[in-house]
Amino acid sequence: MKLLKFIVQKKILIGLMIVLVTVFGSYSMIKLDKELMPPIKLDGAFIEIQAGDMSAIEVERSITTPLEQRLAGIEGVDIINSTTFIGKSTLDLTFESGRGEEIYKDVEAIVASVKSDYPGVTDVVSGQYGGNQSYDFFMDVSGGSMEEMSEFAKDILEPRLEELPEVRDVLLVGVLDHEVTIKVDRNKLAKHGLDINQVISTIQQANSEATLGELKSNKTTTALRWNSSIDNNNDIENISILTQNGPIILKDVASVSLQPLENTSSVWKNGSKDFIFVQIGRVADSTQIEMAEAVRKEIKKIRDENLVANFSLNEVVAQADYVQESIDGVKSSIFLGGIIAIVLLVLFLRNIRATFIIALSIPSSVLLTFTAMWLLDYSFNMLTLIGLGLGIGMMVDSSIVILESIYKKKEQGLPKLEAVIEGTKEVGGAVIASMLTTIVVFLPIGLIGGEMGQFVIMLSAVVAITLISSVIIAFTLIPSLAEKILKLQKPKKQMKESSFIRGYGHFVTWTTKKKRNSIAIITLFFIMFAGSLFLVSKIPMTIMPDIFNRYTELAIDLEPGIAIEDREKLITDITKSLETIKDIESSYVMDNGGMLYSIINMTKGNEITMDQKDVNEEILSSLRSLQKSHPITSVQSAMTGGSGLPVQVMIKGESFEELKTLAKDFSAELKEIDGIVAITNSMERTSQEQVVVVKQEKVEEAGLSEQQIKQFIEQSFIQMPVGFLQMDEKNIPMKLTWSEIPESKEDLFELEIPVNGEENSLATFVEFTTVDAPNEIVHKEGERIITISADIKNRDLGAVNRDLQNLIDKSHLPTGYTISIGGDLEEQQELITDMIFIFAIALFLVYLVMAVQFNHLGHPLIVMSIIPITIIGVILGLFLTQMELNLMSGMGIIMLIGIVLNNAILLIDRINQLRREGVTIEEALVEAGKNRMRPILMTTLTTVGGMLPLAMASGASGNYQAPLAVVIISGLSFATVITLFLIPAIYRVFTFSSSLAVGRAKKKQASKAEIAALPHS
Repeated sequence: MKLLKFIVQKKILIGLMIVLVTVFGSYSMIKLDKELMPPIKLDGAFIEIQAGDMSAIEVERSITTPLEQRLAGIEGVDIINSTTFIGKSTLDLTFESGRGEEIYKDVEAIVASVKSDYPGVTDVVSGQYGGNQSYDFFMDVSGGSMEEMSEFAKDILEPRLEELPEVRDVLLVGVLDHEVTIKVDRNKLAKHGLDINQVISTIQQANSEATLGELKSNKTTTALRWNSSIDNNNDIENISILTQNGPIILKDVASVSLQPLENTSSVWKNGSKDFIFVQIGRVADSTQIEMAEAVRKEIKKIRDENLVANFSLNEVVAQADYVQESIDGVKSSIFLGGIIAIVLLVLFLRNIRATFIIALSIPSSVLLTFTAMWLLDYSFNMLTLIGLGLGIGMMVDSSIVILESIYKKKEQGLPKLEAVIEGTKEVGGAVIASMLTTIVVFLPIGLIGGEMGQFVIMLSAVVAITLISSVIIAFTLIPSLAEKILKLQKPKKQMKESSFIRGYGHFVTWTTKKKRNSIAIITLFFIMFAGSLFLVSKIPMTIMPDIFNRYTELAIDLEPGIAIEDREKLITDITKSLETIKDIESSYVMDNGGMLYSIINMTKGNEITMDQKDVNEEILSSLRSLQKSHPITSVQSAMTGGSGLPVQVMIKGESFEELKTLAKDFSAELKEIDGIVAITNSMERTSQEQVVVVKQEKVEEAGLSEQQIKQFIEQSFIQMPVGFLQMDEKNIPMKLTWSEIPESKEDLFELEIPVNGEENSLATFVEFTTVDAPNEIVHKEGERIITISADIKNRDLGAVNRDLQNLIDKSHLPTGYTISIGGDLEEQQELITDMIFIFAIALFLVYLVMAVQFNHLGHPLIVMSIIPITIIGVILGLFLTQMELNLMSGMGIIMLIGIVLNNAILLIDRINQLRREGVTIEEALVEAGKNRMRPILMTTLTTVGGMLPLAMASGASGNYQAPLAVVIISGLSFATVITLFLIPAIYRVFTFSSSLAVGRAKKKQASKAEIAALPHS
């Protein structure tokens, strides 16, 4: 109490400290970055390997399996999953927790050697998983000639944007590039007795630069260089080629032409490819908002210089807008919540001075929180702002309790300083215990792993920082101001109890008069708890909530080997399908090889006619209907953060045929589950392959080898880069191919192979056999699995999960084969397990804090008895609002453990104080309830009022805020009723008799009296 007295007496010190907090907090608020979600690094990585047209089985045998074995040898690599396609292999690695950066370096070392170690590999890409997006700002250049737009994009837009310090790089997709095509005539080549390799070698040598040596003269050294670079088509056509009959020039055996380069990664806008798609990425130390502002400023300069002519430059998506919208939405909710809390204080206290003191504590606590966030290198993002919003509601709790206690002491007639000291002292222990019980529930949150764990830790940290800041302010600013500013309105008039207080007193008296009355109240609450559990199955469940910002991204997976014509027909039908849906403003489709990636913008403002949730469902339904007529394997949202389609079942085993049979049977049973749609499996589709069978006898008779036959067939499809043509300060690629490339088996068989001066058709030496090969082979930790995937329609993930688990439990598989849940369902089950474990640890930590506070092992159990009953309010709140039970609402439940106990701690603490003064249990329960009624109702209503805007929020961040806020509002509201009515009943049943308590108190007082009567030496 000496410290408290010092604080109250040193008001100037406290005032200067508040000024310091204001300065640092304001500076921190300006310096904190703004982003939609915090950037994170995960303990995992991906590897993507391209292998030309190699079959899936061959890729698995020669690349995937050997690479898995090498990666498994790295210490700290916990899980390796892979998927092998035709000409492609992707691997997903999970690392030991906390060692992601370290282990990824070892993975990179292996990845660097993949191209040289495994024949057939054409390209390798790897990366570490994280929360950062590659590109944040998207534009298009459209409405003009491709030549003119490409020139503008490459020569003006790209270099000027990349000069901006906020921009990392600019990626242009769809620009019109050119290449020089050299088409060799087979017959003319054979007539001159030439081989294709001779032509390739001659072209490459004719187009080269090299340093040959150095010449010394007059003490100076001059480099001697060879330069035979090519800078026009005539140079290429006139390249000299030596033959047995003398030199010829290239145009004698080939045609040379400059033509548009075929774009393998195309983008369509509303079904048209005649535009350029611009993707802009930011540097690490720049925020999305800063980059967007810089880009828009530069674009304005480009427009002002009249460089955008005969075409249009349009914004497609700017992530910064959604960041700003989300942040503004949460900010307004926080501001509105603060106003509601202050209005409630005025109504309760009916004292402007008291309200002013508490209202002043809010900005002080918030600015102190901003300072801590800046020191921890946090940013303003959806999670930290939601944490701050939750903290605002609870921020005034400590101040209210302390100020109300001081006010009551002043009403009792104590002098100003003594009233402050005694009032703060009376509730100080309970306030600190309440804060600790709220904070300790966050300690086990770190046990949630992965991306979600990092998100939740950040949210929890902000809530904890906010509460600690509010308690610091409550013990410093509030007592300092209360001594001078807080005044009683009518100090001499005796306050009368209201009818509500009297009625509450009669009820508690009846409850505690006889134990059977208390037991009846306890039984009633537990019957309500048991009944509420039947509503759990009616609550929607998912993992992470969607972000509704009138924009969505879709991933459309395709079967391998689709012809260009079929791909373009599919994209046209996708565009037509999207055009029929209301509220779609524009759509973009990017062709990423085996997958189409679609960006869809929706109408905004007054043009909105449908909720985004309904638009999203209609989009998915419309595009999935195309699976019947097009080679689409799946359509899914690219923004949900889940692992592909939500329903994934994995059957593990060795035999392809057995796996296919089991998958077919299980898929038929899966169709019977309500809400399951779009069922596919990873081996459902196969591709026909022509396998070359060499006629060994014919080959040996002709004096050939199998290697020569293989080389001849490979050269028949040659399309080889042979260098660059330097024209107009640009490097134009050169490609060599045949004038006629075989398209059918018959075309290939008719090709002639020179044998001892004679020509023999390829059909003489080979024949083809047709086999069915899987398009996709999946490995889970090195073993083959088949994945059955499905989507969910008009039903929540939790309900489907229960039905699916029942189906799996009834399944009977052969020996050596297992079945398990994967995808979002597996993630949900793991999350639920983690949450239950965290819940249990949080309960123990809360018990530990209260046991120390009360110095009693039984009283914490009385306080904690309200926790299971609080779930009634949570279940009712989620059921009535139909909010989803997800990670955010789960966080709210864990937070409730600490929050709901605060009022119970206040009540128990007061009961114990009265009992130590010798009051009977019955009287103590009644009196403590009346004494603590006002602070309990005030803290509850200010918390509920502060969170009400979060619960009612809509827009981009609404789905994140609302479930968490609804859980806390409904749970806390019900917990207040429990605290005032159930706690007295439980305390009465599980505490010593009143006579024993009074006897102990009298003995203690008598002992003190005897000591006081002893003569002093």
